[in-house]
Amino acid sequence: MKSAVIVFPGINRERDMARALSLVSGREPEMVWHAATALPAGIDLVVLPGGFSYGDYLRCGAIAARAPIMDAVRAHAGKGALVLGICNGFQILCEAGLLPGVLMRNTRLKFICKEVHLRVERSDTPFTRGYNAGDVVRMPVAHGEGNYIADEATIARLEGEGRVLFRYVAPDGSLDPEFNFNGATHAMAGIVNEGGNVMGLMPHPENHVDPAIGPTDGRGLFAGLMEHGSRAA
Repeated sequence: MKSAVIVFPGINRERDMARALSLVSGREPEMVWHAATALPAGIDLVVLPGGFSYGDYLRCGAIAARAPIMDAVRAHAGKGALVLGICNGFQILCEAGLLPGVLMRNTRLKFICKEVHLRVERSDTPFTRGYNAGDVVRMPVAHGEGNYIADEATIARLEGEGRVLFRYVAPDGSLDPEFNFNGATHAMAGIVNEGGNVMGLMPHPENHVDPAIGPTDGRGLFAGLMEHGSRAA
């Protein structure tokens, strides 16, 4: 699978993401600057990494969503190709209209940086096929605006169509308000679009892929994407 990582001013997780992709796939991703107007030829997966694009001025992701490269990302998604947004990348996807809803300030109005537990809700998508449904995994978070909010009709569609892929849960996998640390609606941590090819996820799987430096719970996401790519080839 050939992947591309979009680099915006202020993004600071692009190298983490590139290393995760190369560790799992054995292939270095293309690094694409925000001012480009086209993606490299043959790209299968586009990743919008975490960080603070444009210093999070206006709203998180609002300026990046209007960068020249985003027209190419929209066209890529429109063809049914894969797009993954992590943390600030999730915020950018929402601002760009590629995912519904918005990421608001955490309910306690504090920036939170720690490990959290996530429950995998489905295992039959390109983004989750590296896990089993019901798995509880650990991933780090680092955000101040991760409180996912949408109108009631949108929330009902996301739930009814099985488009919630990850939720914040207690270590035993149960839903518990104490562990929904940012206040996200229905503890939503990761969602997909209607076509199932665009996902936004607030936690950082790219930081949990290398056993030499810690847990590897994030590896399943990338391994599943690579498996999906190999089957589609």
